[in-house]
This record gives sequence, structure tokens and C-alpha cells, in this order.
Amino acid sequence: MPRPLVAAIDIAALQSNLRIAKAHAPGAKTWAVVKANAYGHGLANGMRGFAAADGLSLIELDGAVRLREMGWQKPILLLEGFFEPADLRTVFDHQFETVVHCSEQIDMLEHARLPGSIDIYLKANSGMNRLGFKPESFRAAYERLAGIDAVRNISFVTHFANADDAGNAALPLIEQVRRFQLATTGLPGSRSVANSAANLMHPELADDWVRPGIMLYGGTPGAASAASFGLLPGMTLESRIIGMQDVPAGEAVGYGSRFVADRPMKIGVVACGYADGYPRHAPDGTPILVDGNRTRIVGRVSMDMITVDLTPLPSAHVGSVVTLWGGALPIDDVAQAAGTIGYELMCALAPRVPVIALAPPAAANSEGP
Repeated sequence: MPRPLVAAIDIAALQSNLRIAKAHAPGAKTWAVVKANAYGHGLANGMRGFAAADGLSLIELDGAVRLREMGWQKPILLLEGFFEPADLRTVFDHQFETVVHCSEQIDMLEHARLPGSIDIYLKANSGMNRLGFKPESFRAAYERLAGIDAVRNISFVTHFANADDAGNAALPLIEQVRRFQLATTGLPGSRSVANSAANLMHPELADDWVRPGIMLYGGTPGAASAASFGLLPGMTLESRIIGMQDVPAGEAVGYGSRFVADRPMKIGVVACGYADGYPRHAPDGTPILVDGNRTRIVGRVSMDMITVDLTPLPSAHVGSVVTLWGGALPIDDVAQAAGTIGYELMCALAPRVPVIALAPPAAANSEGP
């Protein structure tokens, strides 16, 4: 029997979350973001779950090729663009669309000897100060691209730092919008600015394309709960109790003896640890479900095991089902307790964890890629 730990991917939930993204931006097309192996859900599962998207976007060139090999025929956008001249032939051969965010990439395009042309998204740095051209240099970059034979259509993109915190004192959302408009006003081409937070909270910014990411997987980009937007968990990480201990008052549990029982307790051992992607820094009290009942972890997370408090659950036993996140336990609750975000937990799922896909009803799976 294999170790009792599995990540179940709910394809119907992914489809439902995409419908919500589309409903918030009815006049826009949708780039479904599938970077980082579809946020840990598996690229093939992401392709199935987002078959109704207008395009898929990611940063990994090899992942984009895999999408084509798996049958995705709609647009694919490379969110960080290409990294060396040889990449451009792959971009052309598979007709990927690609972000251009620096002058070095324009240099590569100018020297490219492609048999045809490709579509470009020129990225504006509207204040996040990671990638992109600032407004004062944006139009010069556009003019260079417009004069390159290898470039066909030019669209425009930026990324918001604070769409979930529009009034942020350091960089208000309205200021990022102003800078993007300053850079692009009067230039022909489609626009894409809305990430998950903007998609959910600022539908007026939908423009031509939205780029939902975390919301498609059932996480939330802001303080509001995913459930408040109707989002469903895409991944449920599930294990079992594999051992139990009676711990008297004053005895410690786990490495470093971080947790000391203040009364007699029953402790359950769960087959999951930081080598599986569960956060080692999760503190005592991080929520967990045992047979559907909420309890807490106690003691330091080990490489392969987690210890949990079964004292209030007298019916728990070896073999009891444990939900690490998903289902009735929102991944954001676990992330918040561990001082991180749901994105990290999804993406950190380890390769040794088996991943299974739960097939949607046939009627919900009728649209192909």
C-alpha cells in the first residue's frame, strides 16, 4: 500500500472558478495563469480545468511547449518573455505570444532571423519596479518594436502591486493605473492589467484581457475569503492518522520539544511533513481536520510527519482521514496561521505527493482546448 497522502484536484471546481472570473469581466477575454505547474495542480489538470479560457499564460517555455503537445490550440502567453535568442525560434514555431519587458529582449528581436512574425505584449512598469518599461521610456520601446519585421501585433500589459489594497499609501492602485495610461494612451493594441485581485475587486479595470491566477485555484488574493466570492478549492491535500500516543502533562512533543502538554493529551501522527510541501514553520494551533472535525497541530512539523491534538476527538483512530487543506478547510486559513499565503502552499507541493484528478460531470467537460 502506498503512503496515505494524496492531493486531489477538483476539475469541476477549477471550471467553476474560471466562470466566476469571466462573470466579473464579461467584456474581456481571459488568460488563465498556469505558471508553476498550474500552481501545483498539474499542467494537464490546469488545461482541463481552464479549457473555456481564451488563452493560457505561464513563464516556463518548456511548459508552454508541453501545452501544445497536449493539444492546447488557443493562444499561449509567456509572462516573462524569452531569455536568450534561441528561445525565439521556439516561440515562433509554436506561435506563442510573449511579453517584452527590457531593451535586451528588443535587441534579440532586432537580430532574430525568423521565417515569420510573432505577437508581443509590451510591459509597462507602473510602479511595482520588477519588470517593464517606465512611462518615460515606454514609447521609445514601442517604436523600436514596431519597426522589427519579426514583430506582428503589439499589445500592452502591466502588473498591479496593490489591487487588493487600492489605497496603499506607498503605491495606490489609481497611481498605477495613471502611469499605465500615461505610457499607452494613443497607442493601438489590446490591454491587459487585471490580475485576480483586480478581476474580483475592480471589474472596471478589465480592459481587453484579464489574467486571473490564484482565484482560479480557489485561493484569495486579499483579505476577503475565497468563499465570499464563491470560489471553490481546487486542491485537497489529504492524509491519514498513522499512529497515536498518550502524552501525560509536562511531556513534550516533537523536535526541539517546542510543545509541552499542559494536561494529559492524545496525539495523532499524520503522514505528511515539510518534504511533502507542508510548511515547516507552521506553529502550534495551525488548523487541520480529522474525520472532518477541526483540531490543531502541536509540535514542530517534521520531514515526513505532523503531530495533531486528538484530545477533543475521542473517536479518532489510526486510519482516520486528515485534511491538511482544501474541502472544508480553506487553504488560506492554513496559510494565515503559518504566516504565509495560499500561493506558496499550493506551489510547494512536493513531487513525491501523488496527484489525482477528480473528473467533472460530462456536461461540464464538453468544451475542448
